[in-house]
Amino acid sequence: MTSETIRPPILFECLKCGDCCKGYGGTYVTDQDIEAIAAFIGLDSGRFVARYCTFSGGRPLLTQRSDGYCIFWDGLCQIHAVKPRMCRRWPFIDSLLVDPGNWLIIADSCPGMRRDVSAEMLEKYLKQIVWHDRNI
Repeated sequence: MTSETIRPPILFECLKCGDCCKGYGGTYVTDQDIEAIAAFIGLDSGRFVARYCTFSGGRPLLTQRSDGYCIFWDGLCQIHAVKPRMCRRWPFIDSLLVDPGNWLIIADSCPGMRRDVSAEMLEKYLKQIVWHDRNI
């Protein structure tokens, strides 16, 4: 299979289970994410950050509820139309470029990820999606 034919559904299909919305260190939000989500829920950026974010390493994260889920998870993502960049890219995260073998580790917590993917196919696709994401 050439890299031109690799498409996300071959590697991953979201089952809307919410497992990626729970735990795993939280969801970082960019300034653009903050602006989009704040506008979507009718708040200014400052109020949004004060009400819905915590900080780790000086960077804002969406707050997690006591059960570990994102504050916006309620059986489905309540901000899906403007979900953060980190969520839009899931499970195609940058750490997979460092070690594509992490795919199988992440797949243990995400039933929508195929486990029978070759490292070569995964690496080719990851390079495509990360390159595309950085150039849009």
